[in-house]
Amino acid sequence: FFLGLITSVCLCHGFSATSSSSSSATTLAESIDQKNNILILDHLNINHEKGRHDWVTAFYIDFLQCAWDPRKMENVKAGSKTVWANIGAQQFHLPEGKPEAQVLEGVVTLVYPKLEALLERYKGRQVASALKGSHFDVNVEGNGCLLVTDPWGTRFRLVEGDESERDSRGCQPGDQSEGLAMKDLTIFVKKDANLNGIGRFYSEILGGKLAKLDNDVVQIEMGPLQTLTFVPKEGITTDSHVDLREEEVGENDERMPEGCPAYPGNYGIHISLYVADLASAYQRAADLGVAYVNTRFSRRAYTLEQAIDDCMFRTLDVVDPENIQDGPILQLEHEVRSVVKRDGTKYKSCPFDAIPEGCAGSPPLQS
Repeated sequence: FFLGLITSVCLCHGFSATSSSSSSATTLAESIDQKNNILILDHLNINHEKGRHDWVTAFYIDFLQCAWDPRKMENVKAGSKTVWANIGAQQFHLPEGKPEAQVLEGVVTLVYPKLEALLERYKGRQVASALKGSHFDVNVEGNGCLLVTDPWGTRFRLVEGDESERDSRGCQPGDQSEGLAMKDLTIFVKKDANLNGIGRFYSEILGGKLAKLDNDVVQIEMGPLQTLTFVPKEGITTDSHVDLREEEVGENDERMPEGCPAYPGNYGIHISLYVADLASAYQRAADLGVAYVNTRFSRRAYTLEQAIDDCMFRTLDVVDPENIQDGPILQLEHEVRSVVKRDGTKYKSCPFDAIPEGCAGSPPLQS
């Protein structure tokens, strides 16, 4: 089942603008002619199993040849807490579970110059011995891509590409990884999910552009080199990607405005993306009622001014702007970040070497 499902995902991912086969979807896709407000999907946050830094190292560093982010080297050396593994301009944020690991209901596509070295590492003793007893597995697909299962069950698709796949705008700090980029992140959604509505959420609220939309898939351009893809799958529910917990935070949160609703903490996965115009995206999300504050994290933007100060805000519910009354199509936490700070200088965590044109506080995009 795994191989068949991933094969179908591979076939539907052209990673380029594609016309839809349905008339309603074509109308929507053709209407997306604005500049893309989404610049990059910079990280996936997914918990690893507490006490298994050895498996994290064996998989992400020894096998995938990601590079440790120097900002978390203290935790790497201690063998505990959160670590970050870099691949090109993207990252995996890997907190400890409590104690379980999370398994992504989807597929992570990574691109490499060559795949032979990965196969050699898979067949070698070091990785196999270190990951003995885990779910780690590698299969070669007919089209040459590698279908990989991580130690806890999350699925990866590894493909070949050239240096043009590496983001020329910048990279994460530290050593250079063998891999070039996180090319695509596929998220499974429930079988009858409103794919048109998902497309409208990203285009109308976050200001993104559609790469593909039909009855089987909706794919969002996450900047010039990446995509975020949603594929229906049996067994998936609206809340498959969240772990919501009620927490008492009101009296301890000085930034929480009076009368603001209490938000549940989410301990599920989240994705992080940078946008050119944070303020407009926040206002559209707030107007739609989908701006979200995760009490799990210290930075909590309850207002537009706080979002600008923090260079970020969050959303959780992906809804159809034309059918809000239907509720969430899926729940997936987004950490939406700004490239620039309030004063127009670059936000320190942004992987870009310079502020791209069109960002708030920088020269406007040229038509």
